[in-house]
Amino acid sequence: MSTASLRRDHELIEKVIKAMESTIQLLNDGKQLPEFILLPVIDFSKNFTDVCHHSKEEKSLFPALEKAGLPSNMGPIAMMLIDHQRSREIGTEMEASAKEYLSSGDSTKLISDMQQYVEHITEHLWKENNKLFMMAEARLQYVSEKVDKELTEIEKSKLDEIGKTREHYEKLAENLAKDVSEQGS
Repeated sequence: MSTASLRRDHELIEKVIKAMESTIQLLNDGKQLPEFILLPVIDFSKNFTDVCHHSKEEKSLFPALEKAGLPSNMGPIAMMLIDHQRSREIGTEMEASAKEYLSSGDSTKLISDMQQYVEHITEHLWKENNKLFMMAEARLQYVSEKVDKELTEIEKSKLDEIGKTREHYEKLAENLAKDVSEQGS
């Protein structure tokens, strides 16, 4: 199935989104959060979600769908590309507000940026899981092995570029959930 790798990514992203929701709640409750919680959130958002996951979609899935007849300048692909760009913009804002929070202790902008990111990514994942991936599975059944291979190669290449592995991000997601939970205790 040509979307299995992307769906696994979504499950990992959803774990981090849940940790982010808990982080927002802690900040709203006036708790001070350490760097070792905020920096992995930024790393994951920037490097796994954007550099790795979005690259897999933009360099393999979307071109395959375009070859199968879906235009890239309108419709679902165009919407996903707009969403990816918006994710990058919010992620950049969130990184800046995290740095500001760590130096000043003022969490107002960070809370706002994190909330915006959580809402945007949650909606985006829903659109992909419930619309785009269903279309992809129907249209790409004859080239699914090729797409699967490309997705694997892109993931490895992108993670190699940043010197990380999928296992690193899987562990990051697990540790983040645990660390955020401990902060709330």
